[in-house]
Amino acid sequence: MKGFYNRYLRIDATRRECSIETIPDDILKKYLGGKGLSAWLLLKHQPRGVHPLSPENAFIIATGPTTDSALYGSSRFGIYTKSPLTGVYLGSYSGGKVPEKIGRTGFDAIVVSGRCDRFSVLEISPDGASFRDGSHLKGLDCHAAEKALYSQYGTAAGILVIGPAGENLLSFAGVSNDLWHCSGRAGAGAVLGSKKIKAVVFTGDRKREHADPEGLSRFARSVLESRKDHPTTIAYRTKGTPMMVDLLNGAGAFPTRYWHQGRFEKAGRINASAMHIRMDVRPRACAHCFMACGKFSTVRDGRHKGLEVEGPEYETIYAFGGLCMIDDIAEIAYLNDLCDKFGIDTISAGNLVALTMEASETGKIAERVPYGDAEASARLIRDMVRREGLGAVLAGGIREAAKAFGMEDRAIHVKGLEPAGYDPRQLKGMGLAYATSDRGACHLRTTFYKPELSGMIPPAAIEGKAAMLIDFEDRATIFDTLIFCRFFRDFYLWDELRTIVKVTVGLDLSRQELQGLAADVTNLVRSYNIREGVTEADDTLPPRFFTEALPETGSVMNPEDFAKLKSDYYRLRGWS
Repeated sequence: MKGFYNRYLRIDATRRECSIETIPDDILKKYLGGKGLSAWLLLKHQPRGVHPLSPENAFIIATGPTTDSALYGSSRFGIYTKSPLTGVYLGSYSGGKVPEKIGRTGFDAIVVSGRCDRFSVLEISPDGASFRDGSHLKGLDCHAAEKALYSQYGTAAGILVIGPAGENLLSFAGVSNDLWHCSGRAGAGAVLGSKKIKAVVFTGDRKREHADPEGLSRFARSVLESRKDHPTTIAYRTKGTPMMVDLLNGAGAFPTRYWHQGRFEKAGRINASAMHIRMDVRPRACAHCFMACGKFSTVRDGRHKGLEVEGPEYETIYAFGGLCMIDDIAEIAYLNDLCDKFGIDTISAGNLVALTMEASETGKIAERVPYGDAEASARLIRDMVRREGLGAVLAGGIREAAKAFGMEDRAIHVKGLEPAGYDPRQLKGMGLAYATSDRGACHLRTTFYKPELSGMIPPAAIEGKAAMLIDFEDRATIFDTLIFCRFFRDFYLWDELRTIVKVTVGLDLSRQELQGLAADVTNLVRSYNIREGVTEADDTLPPRFFTEALPETGSVMNPEDFAKLKSDYYRLRGWS
């Protein structure tokens, strides 16, 4: 089928063997690549009820039919497995320069099972897979490991690495690439660490054959000409995601003081303007992107003078700035850098540090960890990675930490994954998004904060909200099968997606047919989660969101409103 290689690589790390398997056209027509293909592969190759850190857990790396093409926003790849943090589906995406290198191996997906007998480097080429000793890399942080490998393999290769967090099986460890890009959420790094794979190296020169190369080039040129100076593009290029701090704080939906408040009175010290005041900030872009939303930042002064980091992104600022009440953007950049090098998801890390601060303030633990203390936060991060002291408790994730602290009624998570920086008591649709997301409290499965904050639908509205959310979710699902960056959501609407599918894979689908394909993928992932024990009762929100109102606005998630939203969603999805 056009746009695909029609093959995937199956690897047994225990035996150090591999085989090249064929992907039938009917599977690609039904599910496309990325999320759809990987869900099919998970159900095919992963035993029911497998422990996430067991050798039998399948670890999948996949690209889509747009990867390594001229289409803007296409430099993305996905990692899919069973999460050690949540025990259910894990799908996590990353960008940078590496995706095109993965695509040039000539595989639509790579499926890794088994466990090496020592830390190893997994090499992927068009001919298959091989293993090299990686013991010399053990203990190196993500940046050091990546630099060491590029000095060995050269810049023509693409490299994924895990840091000490992944080696030590931290339940929220990520997989890093291009230094500052990370498949961060829900613990993919721990799964790779459990297989004793320190790094994956991709080499090759294969190229996908698209259905209409000239049409693809015309479409890409038209997008560049019409969108490169669009206000959305300029906003991302100049301010990046930190611009969301002022927007969410103004809306009373910026989670603060471990979800007790919706506004941070010192937000002006951690917003986009503060970044530009305290740091030298330059835009950075992934391959095939004109937005350049990444912000390469160098701290100008203070105790972290000279520190370089790509970021901090909005979610990192919310997690350490809002939840932990750290009011210095340079300190947040410092914590960001620690997490990047250790290979830790900043959203989970910030939530766990804030939970510990709340536990300290309310007397649940004897240790003193005050709100706003950046150095105490840094110590906790180091202890998490080393599994020492309080860090040993936090290393298992939010559910284990809450149980140990006696705070199960106060901890904020859905299915074991902490929400992103959008309070659902103020943004009701985000409550539905968190509750029904396939990987836990995820904002990216719908990005429904966009219509609620932009005026497309009132944040407090209930009627008609589930239908609009499903439309956003379906479009996001198509993004994840192709695979595209979410920040192109305003540029690639249904008509544009129809064109993209036609020029890449050659399918001339109506909008309704494309939405049907998205629904099939959603239902396939749902069937995986049901197989792994998810029930209707798990599609809910933390108790505090139903009982504790935000002090600034008085907003709370009314249980009847939530029941209505969820009932509408189930009905429209055809779920029982």
